[in-house]
Amino acid sequence: MKAEERQKILNIIERSKEKGSLIPVLQEAQEVMGYLSEEVLSLIALGLKIPPSKVYGVVTFYSQFFLTPHGKYIVKACRGTACHVQGAKKIISTIENSLNLKEGKTSSDLKFTFETVACLGACALSPVIMINKDYFGKMTPKKIATILRQY
Repeated sequence: MKAEERQKILNIIERSKEKGSLIPVLQEAQEVMGYLSEEVLSLIALGLKIPPSKVYGVVTFYSQFFLTPHGKYIVKACRGTACHVQGAKKIISTIENSLNLKEGKTSSDLKFTFETVACLGACALSPVIMINKDYFGKMTPKKIATILRQY
């Protein structure tokens, strides 16, 4: 970890010492680093005076946290019931082919990570995908390439 990154993590910890601040600290640290390395988890555990096992338990419980480097853009395709009925399989296949990535993998240039999720909570827009915090609904295979080019 670079000295500048380490200092940013320490600053996050320093201003978040109150009880119950673990998840927000993890979220901010992940924004800085892109993922939560063992070194970052150790710094957080030490700084918040929480056992490392508890920090690790929280990180592995919530799917929003990554223990390995992920792409700059996280592409999530919904495979929930509403999306499934509206053709999610075809959308997932099109994304895999467009990015040349299988589900759960990250491109070697760390630009994209592709994941499928149980539900994105936007059933009225099915089938739906999400890229970082942006939602795209009523997806068709033709729309995929246009959307991915924006990233």
